[in-house]
Amino acid sequence: MSEFGVYLELGFKHITDLYGFDHILFIIALCSTYLIKDWRQVLILVTSFTIGHSITLALASLNIVHVNSDLIEFLIPITIILTAMYNLTIKFKRDIFKTESDKVWPRYLVAIAFGLIHGLGFSNYLRSLLGKSSSIFSQLLAFNIGLEVGQILIVIALLALSFIVVDLGKINRNRWNWVVSAIVLGMALMLAIDKSGAIFNVE
Repeated sequence: MSEFGVYLELGFKHITDLYGFDHILFIIALCSTYLIKDWRQVLILVTSFTIGHSITLALASLNIVHVNSDLIEFLIPITIILTAMYNLTIKFKRDIFKTESDKVWPRYLVAIAFGLIHGLGFSNYLRSLLGKSSSIFSQLLAFNIGLEVGQILIVIALLALSFIVVDLGKINRNRWNWVVSAIVLGMALMLAIDKSGAIFNVE
């Protein structure tokens, strides 16, 4: 396998790694309010996240940006918590005002901003692989493509599940969003508590 293929596979495996599921949780939280009919909005949303994490992934991997890794590992579940909590407010807004509408563009901005944080998390892993390599453009590109492919597959699985539950199972869309977001929120809270020890020196 070529070096490009190796880093492509590494990027894919990193985003889909069930042992490091924080990035998977964020993708789920980011897209859980959408159904399969909203696939265009979801694609733009995921691409916005990719743009964000690609920027800081490149900057950190090139040693242009240096950030405390423990802080980033703590902030990643915080981004998940905030996204899941926002999803829960959408549910209440739909219940109260009886509307399915939701402004999309703020979510694109949030996806880019939170993507910047996640990119720094990805960079810790990638930088350990690159070592002191002087030319890393192709490796960065391959790793990012692998991440994007993995993210899209996660989104496809989520949208397929929502189609089965909401469209075929006739479960209320708000209830689906609430259940998924609540589960993600609970898992992210546990992650944040676990990661807080390194930040606040809690044993």
